Amino acid sequence: MKTIILWLMPILISGCIISGCSPKAKYNKILKQELASGARYDSLFMGLYLGMPEKEFYTRCWVLNQQGVIRQGPRNTTVEYQIKNELKYPGIMDFYPEFVQGKIYEMPVRFSYNGWAPWNKKLSSDSLQIDVLNWFRKMYGEGYIEVKHPERGTAYIKVNGNRRISIFKEDDLHVWAVYTDMLVKKELNDSTSKIGDIQKDISKKLEKK
Repeated sequence: MKTIILWLMPILISGCIISGCSPKAKYNKILKQELASGARYDSLFMGLYLGMPEKEFYTRCWVLNQQGVIRQGPRNTTVEYQIKNELKYPGIMDFYPEFVQGKIYEMPVRFSYNGWAPWNKKLSSDSLQIDVLNWFRKMYGEGYIEVKHPERGTAYIKVNGNRRISIFKEDDLHVWAVYTDMLVKKELNDSTSKIGDIQKDISKKLEKK
């Protein structure tokens, strides 16, 4: 999961905002204004935050695990939270942060509804994305920019100070919400990742659009 989103974010956002001058101009204007404001919005969820030291993250997760709030995700590579009341239907929230210099720089979160099936439209990513968006509006406020991508569909992007939140669909089942500290710069290299190879293949398809 640590690499699954890294290739997609720049392509998704650039692909979305490049297709229309208005969304692109609006996004760039807001981003510039928010970064220039000097305000910091580091809060994520469950007491986690951007800039959180790696050791503190693991300690916090241990406490939450002991309290029965979270558990280990698939293949013990993510943290899993069972969604009960926050969305319209029960689901799963998987997450694991990216660290830069030992601190959280980005937090990719993947959502899915329990009991999904291709014929069950109310549990599809189309419905889930809107449900996640409404939940996030309650937690982080309004002000999401709606942008279009030729293959990924509609994405929603919000910038407050240094924190950017991007919500978009991966497939018919999964929805991503990615928190990014826009003041932190990082060079990413997925060349040794098997998952990264798959991502690059999809990336090429996106770039052809």
